Amino acid sequence: MAPITASTEVARPAEEAFAYVIDPSTMPEWQQGCVRGHMDGRMTRVGSKCTTVRKIGGREREVLTEITEYDPPRRWADRGISGPIRAIVTVTVEPLADGSRSRVTIGVDFTGHGIGKLLVALIVRRQAASEMPENMKRLKQRLEAGP
Repeated sequence: MAPITASTEVARPAEEAFAYVIDPSTMPEWQQGCVRGHMDGRMTRVGSKCTTVRKIGGREREVLTEITEYDPPRRWADRGISGPIRAIVTVTVEPLADGSRSRVTIGVDFTGHGIGKLLVALIVRRQAASEMPENMKRLKQRLEAGP
C-alpha cells in the first residue's frame, strides 16, 4: 500500500519550516494525538532516537523512533522501533519562489507487529488518513503565525 501523503504551502523559508516540522517538542501543537516529544540526544543525525507520547486508544503511550534520513533543510525520515504499530514518516521541504515560501510534504505509513498487523489494516491507516488534512492545516497556521 502507498504511504498516506499530504502537502501544504507555507509563508516561511524552508529552514524555518523544516526546523519546526521535525522538532518533536512542537508536534503536540499541530499533530492530533501527540501529547509531548523530545529528541533523545543533543545532536540530530541518522541513527538518533526520538521519543513521543501519543494518546492511542484512550491511553498515553510512549513511541520510540529512529531517524533514518537527515538532510536539513530538505528531507527527514524516521521509523518506529517499538510497539505493535510502527510508523514510517518522511518529511520533504521545498523552497518556493524567492525562498520566502516553502512546500511541506509529509508521508506516513505503518507496519504492524503481532496484533498491530490487524490494527493497521482495520483502524490505523484509516484514522491517519482522516487526521492528516487537519494536521496539515494546523501546521500551516502554526508556521505562519511565526515565532
